[in-house]
Amino acid sequence: MAGAGDPRVSTPLPFFVYGTLRPGARNHAALLSGRTEEEAPAVLTGAVLYEGPGFPYLVESGSEEDTVHGELLTPRAELYEAVARDLDRLEGYVPGGPANHYDRVRREVRRSDGGRAAAWVYVAAGRLALSLAERGRRIEGGDWSGRTG
Repeated sequence: MAGAGDPRVSTPLPFFVYGTLRPGARNHAALLSGRTEEEAPAVLTGAVLYEGPGFPYLVESGSEEDTVHGELLTPRAELYEAVARDLDRLEGYVPGGPANHYDRVRREVRRSDGGRAAAWVYVAAGRLALSLAERGRRIEGGDWSGRTG
């Protein structure tokens, strides 16, 4: 499994989360509670959300008008590698893995205070992203909060 030691993720960055990893959701409680030093609302532009079976998929659109609402989570420094490994495992992400449902990519997000930050974002991978963009059920407004998860 990939983690902070992977050359593609050697720079510890916060994670932009938009679904079941957001504060108050089931996977946040299981994997992130007590393991972050900061959690702040943030927005990713150029992306849309699609319904998945109990969780959303983020697909990059390239349009600045499309936005996804989420949280910017900064793991505690001493736990960073473990948190990255746990999140990669949850998302089924393996660097370069042909069967990935999600890929982890570095993107810039806008913080609620107006500032910008680089973050890791899990996006729908390859053929899945194409299929969702063609036939998926889009989550209008780009906000998963309020759903069961």
